[in-house]
Amino acid sequence: MKELILNSHGKINLSLDILYKRDDEYHEIESIMQEISLKDKLTFKQQEKGITIETNSPQVPIDFHNLSYKAWEKMKLYTGIEKGIYINIEKTIPVSAGLAGGSSNAASTIKAINHLWELNLSQKELMDIGKSVGADIPFCIMGGTAIARGIGEKLTSLKPFKDVNILICNPGIEISTAYAYSRLNLNSERLDTKGLIEAIEKGDIKEVSNCLGNKMEEAIIKEYPIIETIKKTMRENGALSSLMSGSGSTVFGIFEDAQKMLFTKEKLLKTYPLTYCCKTI
Repeated sequence: MKELILNSHGKINLSLDILYKRDDEYHEIESIMQEISLKDKLTFKQQEKGITIETNSPQVPIDFHNLSYKAWEKMKLYTGIEKGIYINIEKTIPVSAGLAGGSSNAASTIKAINHLWELNLSQKELMDIGKSVGADIPFCIMGGTAIARGIGEKLTSLKPFKDVNILICNPGIEISTAYAYSRLNLNSERLDTKGLIEAIEKGDIKEVSNCLGNKMEEAIIKEYPIIETIKKTMRENGALSSLMSGSGSTVFGIFEDAQKMLFTKEKLLKTYPLTYCCKTI
């Protein structure tokens, strides 16, 4: 029986600008997405029929609510092939945290099925299938550094922003994306996305840090001030900048000094066990 093991990487939003609410009730966004080395480990095996999902996390559904389950269904629909799949999800990425953990798992599932079923589908086809499952999945298939527009599915690759020290801290609060969007102030000032792209192109980590922004952050911090507390701890201990990722509740900090990052990690771990050092990739 064929087996395939894939690393499923998380992402952070270096910027997240919400432009307006569309006629279809979705929001038009402009976001710089960045793949990070924090990862889940997924093991895939072929089986005759059906889908079996096992995981080390009680927070992860093992039925049709799981995005990997939905990805398998979409792959069957697209190809007309009725084959089964076994998936073991070894979670490290915090759940419902603004790090696209579930989307990344679904992206890995799409790639694994393409390989195990010997489909030879192009990356564009895989991304199109992913888009029908969730808006973050096309980016998780592509990876790297990219600007996302539309509802997150229109992607343009940017110059890689690799090997930057990132400290991740999740306070253990689950914030639904729908809730985060319901608290938005769409009249607030636009983010400097152009300036951020220019800083990434130059590889200027300090300028990138100056241009970080998240339209969702202000409203979420009002409800969950613990997020501001974590941001402040990172900044006071050497982070060039810190920001809530996506719809939260994870906070990330950019560090030039790896030793300061490690020191801050140990400090935060005393209160927040879901704290990790990683890098941009």
